[in-house]
Amino acid sequence: MKKNYILFICFILPLLSSSQDRGNIWCFGDSAGIDFNNLNNPIPINTGLRTRGSCASISDTTGNLLFYAGDRTNTAGDYTTLVYNNEHNVMPNGDSIVGEGWYNEIIILPMPENDSIFFLFVISTALGPGGLYYSIINMNADSGRGNVISKNNQLQIFSIVDCLNAIKHGNGRDWWLMFRRYDGTNTTTNNEFYSYLISPNGITNFQMQQVGSLANTGLGQLKFNSTGDRMVFNSFKGTLELFEFDRCTGVISNSQVIFLENSGPPWPARWSSEFSPDGNYLYVCNNPDSTFLYQYDLNSTNISSSQILLWMIPKEIQRNSGGLLKLGPNNKIYFSSVYYNGFFPYPYPDSVYNMYNMNLGVIHFPDSLGTLCDFQPYSFYLGGKRTYWGLPNNPDYDMPALTGSPCDSLTSISDIPISSEAELFVYYASDWQTAFINANKIKGTNYHLEVFDLLGKSIFRESGKMIPPYYTKNLNCAGFAKGMYVVNLVTNKEKITKRFIVQ
Repeated sequence: MKKNYILFICFILPLLSSSQDRGNIWCFGDSAGIDFNNLNNPIPINTGLRTRGSCASISDTTGNLLFYAGDRTNTAGDYTTLVYNNEHNVMPNGDSIVGEGWYNEIIILPMPENDSIFFLFVISTALGPGGLYYSIINMNADSGRGNVISKNNQLQIFSIVDCLNAIKHGNGRDWWLMFRRYDGTNTTTNNEFYSYLISPNGITNFQMQQVGSLANTGLGQLKFNSTGDRMVFNSFKGTLELFEFDRCTGVISNSQVIFLENSGPPWPARWSSEFSPDGNYLYVCNNPDSTFLYQYDLNSTNISSSQILLWMIPKEIQRNSGGLLKLGPNNKIYFSSVYYNGFFPYPYPDSVYNMYNMNLGVIHFPDSLGTLCDFQPYSFYLGGKRTYWGLPNNPDYDMPALTGSPCDSLTSISDIPISSEAELFVYYASDWQTAFINANKIKGTNYHLEVFDLLGKSIFRESGKMIPPYYTKNLNCAGFAKGMYVVNLVTNKEKITKRFIVQ
């Protein structure tokens, strides 16, 4: 592993409040967007974008849109990214930012311990100037509408795969920015992943890791599961590979190849992937000409053989139409698609509105196997707006700290307020050796469940996403010794505790 100190930035500004609901507004496609603030009834909204792919958006801690960005807005080139304020106007100095019009080039990260400074990171492939760039947005400027105060600052000069992503550090405050090297259109392959740490000290701790299979592709994607301990890389040339990820150190390890990159065409075009909320399944879109949506069982001893075809649309009806998969705040997975009538579909003519480009597909129960996941193509209406291949490249802004881990130096379970309204019920059924855990009136969308014995030893722990105000878990206690146990249920907003006895 190679480590270098690259950049130090320090802003002495107000502390950042906790980041609940920052991902509740999506902005993408042709003026399209979704408001998830009502998790049971997300609604379409209008935006200022007209992008075929790369885009990102961020809200404040109560779910109100702050700003968003997208590239190739009706123009080609290497500097096509525009930054929009929440009034859907381009910010001052928010134009001519690096961006070539791919699909996973852009990401927005808040400056830790700062409530007004944000970073916009953009990568460039071999077809553009190459490298990694950042711009800085100050939301205190322009009467709270924001201003791009610095732009196109170059961190790296080498070309990068279209797979930029980020994941919360285990301390719940900082960020790991992750990307992969691209060697261009030649035949050179690599397995080089790179990262930066985004902390109150700025952009630091540059690392390079060589791990996993060799590949040469400019089109790919990195995705993390809901707990941040697994990562998947998929590519147009066919790679589908799982890794373990350490949120404390940023270390990638234990590669598990599902499919290797093809040695030559035809390419499988593994366009996008997404984990189920519980992390047991992986959904993958292939669009070599026809479009295929697959599910894989990550607990299988042979993941590639567990493949289930959920849906396909033949090229004779829609060619290369499948786009990105993305887990929503409501734990459903959304699937974008483009309308392709034989001509390159960007930008759409003003007359082209139809079921293919005015709706997203939805996987309603992604934690369920096979057809029980209930995928419904073209079922989420965008309110008269249109989609292309892209969906917002927003990280999980609400991912909590790894409570009790060695790197949880910022928060502890005692820092989270004890709820006075939420109720936790635990009933132990000795015949079934199961503790039935149920909570209601609980707030928050991320949870950490942990069970301790009376000596304080952790017996069971689990983290994930939930839809408030309810939580339920059937805990298998077959291996528990007789005695009393303490259940702690912690969300990103509160905690509740209950005891039960195994007899």
